Amino acid sequence: MKGKGRSFWKYLVVGLAIAILAKVSFAKEPYKIGAIFAVTGAASFLGEPEKNTAILIMEQINKAGGINGHPLEIIIEDSKSQEADAVLAAKKLLEKDKVLAIVGPSTTGESMALVPIMNNAKTPLISCAAGYGITNPVSERYWIFKTPQHDLSAVQAIYNHMKKKGIKKVGIITISTGFGDAGRKALLDEAPKWGIEIVADERYGPKDSDMTTQLTKIKTSGAQAVINWSVGPGQVVVTKNWHDLKLGIPLYQSHGWGSKKNIELAGKAAEGVIAPLGRLVVWDKLPDNHPQKALLKKYETDYKERFKSEPGTFGGHAYDAIMMVVEALKKVGPDKSKIRDYIEKNIKNWPGTGGIFNMSEHDHCGLDMNAFEMVVVKNGDWEILKD
Repeated sequence: MKGKGRSFWKYLVVGLAIAILAKVSFAKEPYKIGAIFAVTGAASFLGEPEKNTAILIMEQINKAGGINGHPLEIIIEDSKSQEADAVLAAKKLLEKDKVLAIVGPSTTGESMALVPIMNNAKTPLISCAAGYGITNPVSERYWIFKTPQHDLSAVQAIYNHMKKKGIKKVGIITISTGFGDAGRKALLDEAPKWGIEIVADERYGPKDSDMTTQLTKIKTSGAQAVINWSVGPGQVVVTKNWHDLKLGIPLYQSHGWGSKKNIELAGKAAEGVIAPLGRLVVWDKLPDNHPQKALLKKYETDYKERFKSEPGTFGGHAYDAIMMVVEALKKVGPDKSKIRDYIEKNIKNWPGTGGIFNMSEHDHCGLDMNAFEMVVVKNGDWEILKD
């Protein structure tokens, strides 16, 4: 933890130095964007690549002359993976720093905690978390957007694949967090629509280190496949338990599986695991004419050159969120209401890392299940699953 803390402060100092230099070299005042990421704590695997992405974008934009002559200043706050800290960070960014918009937080629970704050402040929030309730109902989320694909869309992508494979009986195992709760609800609600019967419904806690009991119950339930809905360490534990128990049925993970670290930590146990993932992890396997490929290639190449690691799908969520605000600033300037309206009305057929976005007054995510590729782990790497 101490090492991570030093790394965070090192990058924060770098970011502040860039902003200070920008103020000196630019004649115009900076455009300030707030960023709240889980840089430390249980969800740091999300926040670290998001923080790095914010630094990368700020460096690139300011090196190129800023936004219409204004330097971009992204003020990064660490939520420490806690809802209370995310709330404090949002209030600081709004009241002290006077930011034009906030990107993040990293998790569903943190994002939900910020919804009333951002609505009351009449300031756009572009969340980097997946929960369906972050942006729905849209009528009560006027100032709220998000860039990760909906958990509902991920469920639909999984069930669509299962239907093609003739899988009708499924066991689910979900983590008892905001992300897990939302995923479980979507799994239960959608199952009848796809002709799928949930024959086992198991849960586990964020700190649980063995899910053998739950998976054994699923094995004896007659399930033809198991779906694990979590993000972070729980995914690796379930994967190892699934492998050790030799369940003999496919393991599907949520779209939170999209970090290469999961494969590294699970080792050989990860072989054959299936998940609906954004195309960032398989960009090199896409056809050259795919509308996302050029962007995905540039983002991952630039990130790896700068930080010597892979951004995964999580860094991509921050990329999309920040670039939506940047595009709005280019077109309408530093007006919160106009930034909100621009994102809602003008982000159409917009290639991002998470998919081709189509925002509207009825949809503040702008993605559906077509934003995913069904991906399988093969020989320690991602492969696009062929039906």
